[in-house]
Amino acid sequence: MKLLLDTHVFLWFISGDARLPVVMRESIRDLNNEVYLSVVSLWEAIIKYQLGKLPLPEAPERYLPLQRERHQIASLPLDEVSVVHLASLPALHRDPFDRILMCQALGHGLTIVTVDDLIRAYPVPIFSHT
Repeated sequence: MKLLLDTHVFLWFISGDARLPVVMRESIRDLNNEVYLSVVSLWEAIIKYQLGKLPLPEAPERYLPLQRERHQIASLPLDEVSVVHLASLPALHRDPFDRILMCQALGHGLTIVTVDDLIRAYPVPIFSHT
């Protein structure tokens, strides 16, 4: 399976947060799955860090890429193929970062790993954690 981690899922995974469902944690660790983290998630986390809303043990520009590599998670760049999907995406979810993640999933045939119920309203593959 090709998995795209929502920002909160990546942060919960690298910190060992108990809010991350076990089935998600196991799927991220499963070497048979291709696991991706979007550069959009790094962008979101850096902004939240700068606003004082996301505490991290180190500066995000060093810490987050290091954790992504440590856990063998591939980086997914933002490209035109993904962005053009915004034109047909219904405006149900107001978070621009999540909207781009959904577009990346659609553009690259990925399944989003998230616990965000608002994303479930979209026609995008979602990893079921229940």
